[in-house]
Amino acid sequence: MTGALAVRRDVTLTPDPRRVIVKLFVPGEDAALVRTRAGALIDRIAHLDDEETGRLLRDTFDRFGTRHRDLDRTFHHHYDLVRHRIARARDLSPTTRLLVGAYFSHEYAVEAAALCNPSMVAHPDQTGLGAGQLRVAVSLRQIGEGHLSSIGFATAVLGPGLRLAVTDRSGPLVVGQRAGVRHRRDLLAAGLTEVDCDNEITATVLDALPERYDEATFERVLGNLPPDLLSRSTGLGTLEDLRRTNAASYATTFPADTALHQRVLWPATPAESNGMEDARFVRFTDEAGPVYRATYTAYDGRRIATRALASSDLRRFEITPMRGPGARNKGVALFPRTVGGRHLALCRADGETIGLTCPDAENRWQLPLPLHVPRDSWELIQVGNCGSPIETDAGWLVLTHGVGPMRRYAIGALLLDLHRPERVVARLPGALLSPDNADQDGYVPNVVYSCGGLVHEGELWLPYGASDARVGFATVPVATLLAGMVESAPAHRAAGTDERPPARRSGR
Repeated sequence: MTGALAVRRDVTLTPDPRRVIVKLFVPGEDAALVRTRAGALIDRIAHLDDEETGRLLRDTFDRFGTRHRDLDRTFHHHYDLVRHRIARARDLSPTTRLLVGAYFSHEYAVEAAALCNPSMVAHPDQTGLGAGQLRVAVSLRQIGEGHLSSIGFATAVLGPGLRLAVTDRSGPLVVGQRAGVRHRRDLLAAGLTEVDCDNEITATVLDALPERYDEATFERVLGNLPPDLLSRSTGLGTLEDLRRTNAASYATTFPADTALHQRVLWPATPAESNGMEDARFVRFTDEAGPVYRATYTAYDGRRIATRALASSDLRRFEITPMRGPGARNKGVALFPRTVGGRHLALCRADGETIGLTCPDAENRWQLPLPLHVPRDSWELIQVGNCGSPIETDAGWLVLTHGVGPMRRYAIGALLLDLHRPERVVARLPGALLSPDNADQDGYVPNVVYSCGGLVHEGELWLPYGASDARVGFATVPVATLLAGMVESAPAHRAAGTDERPPARRSGR
């Protein structure tokens, strides 16, 4: 089987350096030897006369105002972040304060370095379409200076037939704003277990918290801790662990009048300070109705962690950590519905094998059951998923990736039993999509990689990153793909067993 089974379409998304956000800039903090120069800069700004101050501010708004939304509000915010360095802040005029904010700001091109690793789901807005059309939301890993990744979006319309039209992505970008969130006690407990923080203080806090709680309740419980617990030598460190673990869950929201392609999910916690990578979106459906879910890799510059994301409308997003051995390493992908009452996910906990995992009663993702190990020449280094399983009448279609010689990434496929997905019933004997000559050059050469596709009108639509330089789209009829598969050998059915992943002991 060659890589020609999937047909590449002629629509391509390329990195656009005009897509910029405004970030805080503190002079000196970008040097190898950090020595902030903020105070001296503010003094120099404060000594400008009113005419020069007004002229500089007008020039700044004329130059950058149309590139950003609410730029004056951003300048006010950045001024507030540094005003503690101003000896007589009250003496500064409103114009001077805005100018201080402007000097402590800079533009950052979110995808100037690379654009890659897309996933595709049905868009929440399906109005105004014709017969055979589907509006889709495409998530994108966008990479800027310093290899800093964030999550962006594009909107496209599929059909009729094999037509694909991507909506223009122009307009000012908006970074999500933190919003209140209802924390989960079980996730706090699982996080404390992972950092081996189990003592009288954590037990007291967990016992006092309800199953769902807000930030005010959390701080009130900490404030009511008995002094004889806080006075222990481990007291201060335990409080830090509690706050750090609790802060891993947060919510971010966007203004209702922003288009999807203008929204940027930007790192908001220390664990993701160096990037939010490879979001795998899926439209999850259960008795409560559809909701968008995703997993992504949080990276702090040294360690990785798996995060889950949920949204009803792709405007408000709630982020929570995923805990347990099944959520270690990259590449967790959620199933689009429960199977036999179980929430399931694909994973690659050992770094090289596709596994199946589900959460236990404490919502810790359990040790995975192996599904597929590196076997063929094009995947001998490692295998993993390319997004959430896609439900078909024949079974769960799993797009895979494999890594071969010269770290060359290609995309393949497996078929899992619809009712017992721990059983691999068929596999594609070769690659579905492989790098071609054009994919030899790029930010990461010799790679085609996807974080998830979908089926529309019998056609598999596969968005993919090409050498992390651009995003392309490929299609293949589902019937053609299934016909090209061969029955899986018993050795590839859950590593030679008919075992099921451990069942949850209680409902979610």
